[in-house]
Amino acid sequence: MPHHHRPIIIDVEASGFGPQSYPIEVGLAFEDGTRFCTLIQPASDWDHWDESAQGVHNITRAMLHEHGRTVQEVAATLNNLLAGKTVYSDGWVVDKPWLITLFHAAGMNMNFQVSPLELILSEQQMTLWSETKENLTRQAELVRHRASNDAWLIQQTYRATQTLVV
Repeated sequence: MPHHHRPIIIDVEASGFGPQSYPIEVGLAFEDGTRFCTLIQPASDWDHWDESAQGVHNITRAMLHEHGRTVQEVAATLNNLLAGKTVYSDGWVVDKPWLITLFHAAGMNMNFQVSPLELILSEQQMTLWSETKENLTRQAELVRHRASNDAWLIQQTYRATQTLVV
């Protein structure tokens, strides 16, 4: 198992929770601690919207149309930033399909890998994960539930649990 001091974390916010949902925001936390985040304008055939999902991320359709970037711009930017790298997600079972949806709509191949965070967590880290993340969430006092904040928080939790088990 390789030692990951600070893995790249990806997080995706979506229009809903079901199979017809699509990505509306993607956030990254890089190895050096910097963050990237962008809203995504829905593709023309993406019309599903779940008010309860909006209640979680507080991103409105109007915000996406006003501030979002096209699926092609977002896919190209992600490929540029992540070419040949592996990024990790704590919600891989939903984040990966949403990224596939994004790249399919953009007509591009994803030139990076998305893996489950669990692949690089030790059993001890998994045991400490929930409590550590809750504590860091309280300490960070993040005002917005957004993809880059979530990615950063996951990365910080990874690092904190790694320190606790060493």
